[in-house]
Amino acid sequence: MTETAVAGFDALALGAAIQRRIGVKTSRDEPLARFTTMRVGGPADLFATVHNVHELRAIVRFARSRGVPLTLLGRGSDVVIADAGIRGLVVQNRAEGSRIDGDRYTAESGVPMARAATETQKAGLTGLEFGLAIPGTVGGAVWANAGAHDSDMASVLESARLLLGDGTEADVPAGELELRYRDSRLKDHPDEVVLEATFRLALAEPAAIAARLDEIRRWRREHQPLGIPSAGSTFRNPPSDSAGRLIESVGAKGRTHGGATVSEKHANFIVNDRRGSAADVRALVDEVRDAVATATGVVLQPEVVFLGDWPAPDRAAGEPETRSPGAEPRVGKERA
Repeated sequence: MTETAVAGFDALALGAAIQRRIGVKTSRDEPLARFTTMRVGGPADLFATVHNVHELRAIVRFARSRGVPLTLLGRGSDVVIADAGIRGLVVQNRAEGSRIDGDRYTAESGVPMARAATETQKAGLTGLEFGLAIPGTVGGAVWANAGAHDSDMASVLESARLLLGDGTEADVPAGELELRYRDSRLKDHPDEVVLEATFRLALAEPAAIAARLDEIRRWRREHQPLGIPSAGSTFRNPPSDSAGRLIESVGAKGRTHGGATVSEKHANFIVNDRRGSAADVRALVDEVRDAVATATGVVLQPEVVFLGDWPAPDRAAGEPETRSPGAEPRVGKERA
């Protein structure tokens, strides 16, 4: 257990109880960098990976019953974990079951969006092609109303099955999730955890859908810094403009701080040369935001979420979003 762990948090005893009661293996002081696309971040006091909805449901309920700080991670995109790590229990969600019933596709919350796109293509269902450009999971994509390539979750989501704060479950229609640009009611209700989501799609020729997927792959190769550690789009697009254009307009493309760099290929991506730290990334986010605000008057809002044990910010106004351990806020936001 780390010295800065939550007071009264006994990782050894808690890990043993999780393994005994739920059958999920745990590890202490697990380095988290390898579980994120940015490849930065310190350890979790206690770490576990769940592989189905039953394990996910059980471990969330167990943590709540013990009052344990809980953080859920999907594919680890759109997050930057502090160099000091995350206190409490971190659970990686690998619940990846899925099924197709007519024009409905239901996926557990740990299903990668890219896999959802290819599974539905093979079944002759169109509507989730944009998921190929979302490097996160279904659960995180619902949480953020993720989107790309002129579509988003709100356009195809029929309902989501949620684990509520009182331990019960509910099938919530998409219209009640308050889906809007990169937002949903789930961000204001961290006690609501996505277990699975159902999408209503349309029939189409698999070959035509495959051609659309190929177009998206080509676009990403040409316009995004693939193969380099990155959290994804750093900032949300402001109304009637793009964050990338604004960042480029103030000459911030290529700017560096330590091992973090504003991508030369897409200015709204900050990449890590594998020597960078979480502190480097956050400092560069601050610098870019301040440069754009000074030159244009536009205060860009971060799309990435800063998780874990960060030092207190020097100022409140415009600070990047920092989340305390809670429901999965992590995955899949617009890549364009």
